Amino acid sequence: RGHRRGAAEPRGAAEMLSSPWARFYSNSCCLCCHVRTGTIILGVWYLIINSVVLLILLSALTDPDQYHLTSAELGGEFEFMDDANMCIATAISLLMILICAMATYGAYKQHAAWIIPFFCYQIFDFALNTLVAISVLVYPSTIQDYLRQLPNNFPYKEEIMSVNPTCLVVIILLFISIILAFKGYLISCVWNCYRYINGRNNSDVLVYITTNDTAV
Repeated sequence: RGHRRGAAEPRGAAEMLSSPWARFYSNSCCLCCHVRTGTIILGVWYLIINSVVLLILLSALTDPDQYHLTSAELGGEFEFMDDANMCIATAISLLMILICAMATYGAYKQHAAWIIPFFCYQIFDFALNTLVAISVLVYPSTIQDYLRQLPNNFPYKEEIMSVNPTCLVVIILLFISIILAFKGYLISCVWNCYRYINGRNNSDVLVYITTNDTAV
């Protein structure tokens, strides 16, 4: 009876692997590295970027005159990066550093739960970029309105505005599509890493010791 019960487990695992979602699962990512390695590299990369942003924001807070632009310089009726926005951006950078550090540690130590916040951030970021693409597709005139609101000293403003509006929309949608495809691939890498670590931890727990009479 114990041997019969033990033999039923591989069949159940095979049925689970043959599910429709299993075809999107892979243990390797770009450059043929493991999904754990890819997630660690991605977490470290995001960690470096947000650390640099945090250093810039902290230096701006200590020396506001260096990064403070008046409304006359921007040609609008608002101020760029005031103290409130700087504090909010600093808090977001600190939160992102924490999330990226958790993902890197979770992938390295094989703690699947630590990867979930970073995965949720990726989904949120992907959703925002998708909404931007939809808004550009539904309201293409917003691009011209946005370009007109840019400062007069913005680089290549006149050249961009001289481009045909339809071509400009196509170029922007193509650029956003490439970004979405790349972000989707990174999401799949992190998700596969989570599934790999979660499945590995479960397989370490579900150890069966079988004899002729008992199965533990």
